[in-house]
Amino acid sequence: MIAISALTRSFGLRPVLRGVDFAAEAGTITAIFGPNGTGKSTLLRVVATLIRPGSGQVSIAGYPLPSQSEAVRGVIGAVLHGPLLYSELSADENLRFYAQLYDLAAPQPRIDELLERVGLTRRRKDPVRVYSRGMQQRLAVARALLHRPKVLLLDEPYTGLDPAGTALLDDVLREQARGGAAVVLTSHDLAHGLALADRVVVLARGKVQLAAPSSDFTPETFAARYAEVVA
Repeated sequence: MIAISALTRSFGLRPVLRGVDFAAEAGTITAIFGPNGTGKSTLLRVVATLIRPGSGQVSIAGYPLPSQSEAVRGVIGAVLHGPLLYSELSADENLRFYAQLYDLAAPQPRIDELLERVGLTRRRKDPVRVYSRGMQQRLAVARALLHRPKVLLLDEPYTGLDPAGTALLDDVLREQARGGAAVVLTSHDLAHGLALADRVVVLARGKVQLAAPSSDFTPETFAARYAEVVA
């Protein structure tokens, strides 16, 4: 579902991605780890069509980037650093707005389903400005899932979530993978990411230093291997 080869990206004279090879299959969860500033967010932003690749090949659901960015936007859902919500609108109004952007016909049943799934049905009429950070994050997940994306991208999605919210998001991501989506997330929580993901990737010094099935590791062996490859 995601195929990346020799991807580079610089900001000014500072190279961030230095030849990244990366793949994510349909029906799987991939967790990307790495120190701050090593390009995890940049990689997701390239896949999300928010920034252009410098060089290399990037294909999402069979569409090459950047030439078919518009087609790619129709098959991805993303929860990145900002929730991309309108604070004066309610949860219901936010999702109806995004349904119009995705040209969804008769979207209300889908909106109802997602608000129930993320535990916001009782607060659906409240303006987002009164939501806690965790509630906003739940609504951002609902927004990203609205059009049933084939690829779901999440950058540190557990920020602001309490244990109940974390468990809920785990369940939602596993459901998306079981439904055939390719789920890719970044995390600093090695143990949690390892338990959740089917595949783990470590990005350091602008390149993929490790890519393997999560079943290859215990939490202890993965922590040790991570420390080794990022040193």
